[in-house]
Amino acid sequence: MHRFLVQTDDIHHDTVVLAGDAARHLKVVRPRPGEAVELFDGKGTVRTYRVDASVLTAIGEPRSCPPSPLRLTLFACVTKGSRWDWTIEKAVELGVSRIVPVVSDRCIVRLDPAERDAKAERWRRIAADAARQSDAAWLPEVCRAVDFHVAAEEVRACGTVFAGVLADPPPPPLQTALAEAVAGGCEAGLGFFVGPEGDFSPEELQVLRGIAIPVSLGPTILRAETAAVFGLSVIAAAAHAMLARASVSSGL
Repeated sequence: MHRFLVQTDDIHHDTVVLAGDAARHLKVVRPRPGEAVELFDGKGTVRTYRVDASVLTAIGEPRSCPPSPLRLTLFACVTKGSRWDWTIEKAVELGVSRIVPVVSDRCIVRLDPAERDAKAERWRRIAADAARQSDAAWLPEVCRAVDFHVAAEEVRACGTVFAGVLADPPPPPLQTALAEAVAGGCEAGLGFFVGPEGDFSPEELQVLRGIAIPVSLGPTILRAETAAVFGLSVIAAAAHAMLARASVSSGL
């Protein structure tokens, strides 16, 4: 079913004429007359409509989808061009609730503070498109890019954050560290911090060791975007399993 991101007020109207990006998307996909489509607001409200030319007519009432109990934040150093776009897209598909772009010492991409707001708007559009395609009802928060020292302060407030690092000797594997955190009563707020192409600087590694759990991502060196997806996949899978077990044990 084709999906279109709209304002919340639109979903409470029985007939809707799409505007802006949603209208352009409607022209591209060209649904057949009578075909069902879905409107969503990125804040948990969705509704099914029937297509009649440029007018959409509601089928049923608006539905509310609760947010995931898992609060998963990706702290990721910004990479070059399409690789960063791909990171945002896959993070949304994996169900992150927040993306914090980071500019660290060894980032190849150097974002001038004056252009960070415009970049953030573009990244939010990429996230919205990924949410539309992946059947997500909630849009993640995509933050303005911040320097490493600012991101470090946010890590301290995030809960349990794992940081993929290269070190000798290597830290424990992510799976091992995650299992230990879960066994110790890991809270729902989780995060993953991934560095740039050149890894973290020694000074940044020292900071991370004090605020996050350093982990290894395996025997090979992963690209930054691969590391982000690998880490998020492992954490999300384990956390959802943990939440499912808690739901069963509570009789829900």
